Amino acid sequence: MFNSSFKIRVSLGTAAVLNLTHIKLLAYPTTAYFMTYTSRRCTANCAFCPQARESKSNLKMLSRISWPTYPFNQVCKALKNKKVKKEIKRICIQTLNYLSLFEDLQAIITQIYKLAPEIPISLPVHPIDENKMKILKELGVERLGIPFDAATPEIFDKIKGKQVGGPYTWEKHMDALKRAIKIFGEGKVSTHLIIGLGETEKEAVNFIQEFSDLKIIIGLFAFTPITGTKLEKHPSPPIDKYRRIQIARYLIQNKITRKENMGFSEEGKIIDFGITREELNKIIESGQPFRTSGCPGCNRPFYNESPRGPIYNFPWNPSKEEIKRIRKELQFL
Repeated sequence: MFNSSFKIRVSLGTAAVLNLTHIKLLAYPTTAYFMTYTSRRCTANCAFCPQARESKSNLKMLSRISWPTYPFNQVCKALKNKKVKKEIKRICIQTLNYLSLFEDLQAIITQIYKLAPEIPISLPVHPIDENKMKILKELGVERLGIPFDAATPEIFDKIKGKQVGGPYTWEKHMDALKRAIKIFGEGKVSTHLIIGLGETEKEAVNFIQEFSDLKIIIGLFAFTPITGTKLEKHPSPPIDKYRRIQIARYLIQNKITRKENMGFSEEGKIIDFGITREELNKIIESGQPFRTSGCPGCNRPFYNESPRGPIYNFPWNPSKEEIKRIRKELQFL
């Protein structure tokens, strides 16, 4: 086992599921969310991230969620519990960019896979070389994610790349994504798209279609301003915009329609989803487009929002009352 100095961060909700802490939750995470530990900040400098190199945010934060630190031995002991194993549908290991990351990942994944080989592991990570991807797959990683976050190369450069002193480029991310598909297979690679960073709805839809054509799973996030980050004063996206993009993502990822069939205003707002009103009503009534999107078994409770609302991504099936509210948020439906 690991010595007591080896640590890992655990999302507060996951810590509750693992009985590492005792708090009341409105929704329990169906994925166990861990994050690699370093006493320093990430070497990247993403403008929205509390962990960024120049961020003044609390190091315990990622988005609006607190991630307390625990000895890895203690987390491993909690993962042995049979009841806990039944409640967890997936394990997701969030990564920071730092010198010993890959060595830490090898150690963490090896031990977790040994303890719970039946629970699939997802790993979102910055672009790494092909050999490292192969090693991670052999160790037990089922799905790999390369988070783009931005809908266009121009926005990417402003929030993750050269304009904020970050190490990332759109081209290197795309290259890593395509290499990951070869190693992990179609449908086993994902990316993230954050809405509210300056993109139009049409640009978001173009992104969703392009990556869906590559058989990439797209996890949709709403931008969340966090105190101490470069974008702390930047607003969250309007809820009606987010709802329309959620519907578009659902339709495209499920191959119900394509961007070419959709209509947009001069400002890039979605005005036609490319399906009949009857079909659209059924899909809205199902509530499925508005649930948390990403890897199977991922519900990320309140990652982007306060439980007081508005809820951008529902960690449960929306109720009839919530569907009524969603219709009002959509404005024209």
